[in-house]
Amino acid sequence: MATEIILIRHGVTAWNRERRFQGQIDIPLDDEGRLQAMQLARALGSEPLAAVYSSDLSRARQTAEPLARALGQNLILETGLRERFYGAFEGRTWDELQRDHAEDFSRWRAREVDFELPGSGESLRVLQDRVAVTLRSLAERHPGEKLAAVSHGGVLDCAYRIATGLGISEPRQHELLNASVNRIRYDGGSFQLISWADVVHLRGADDAIEAD
Repeated sequence: MATEIILIRHGVTAWNRERRFQGQIDIPLDDEGRLQAMQLARALGSEPLAAVYSSDLSRARQTAEPLARALGQNLILETGLRERFYGAFEGRTWDELQRDHAEDFSRWRAREVDFELPGSGESLRVLQDRVAVTLRSLAERHPGEKLAAVSHGGVLDCAYRIATGLGISEPRQHELLNASVNRIRYDGGSFQLISWADVVHLRGADDAIEAD
C-alpha cells in the first residue's frame, strides 16, 4: 500500500517579507505566520494522520504545533527536514547579495548543481540527496499510512523534483507557498505527485516570498 506524505512549507516570517535568506538561522513566524498555522490546523485537523513531523527550526515547528495539538499527537522533530544551509548567504537580502557577491549570487540563481555556497553552504546535489533520504525514511516508517511533514521552501522544491522527475538543474516553475499543502505518495519504490501548492485554507493570507 502507498504512503501519502503531506508536505507543508512553514508560515510566513519577517525575513520572508524582506527577501532575506534564512537558511538554518532560527527565525520565528510573524503574526500572519502564526495565523496561517492555525488555519492549517483547522484544514488538516480531521485528516487521519499517523504522525506529524517537522524540521527542528522554529518557523517550521511553530507551524506544525497547532496541527499536532489538533490531532492529539506529539510533534516529532526531524533534522533532515531542515532548510538548505546557505552558508554566507544567510542573513543577507537578495539585493545585498546582488550588490556584494554578484558572481556567487548568479551561480546560485543558475542552479549549478555542485556549486557549494560560500561559507561551507550545501550544494544543490547534497541538499537533494538529503531530502531524498529523509522522505524515503519517513515513508518507510509509515507503510500504507498518511503523515504530515512541515519543512521549508528548498526542501519542498527538492520533493517536487523527486516526485515528478524534474531535473535538479531545471528552472523552477512550480510554486513554493507559505503554509501550503503539497501531497506526494510513495509506493515502496518511487514517489509520485498527488497535488501541489494548495492554499485554499488560508483565506486571503499572503503568498510565499521566495527567499528562505
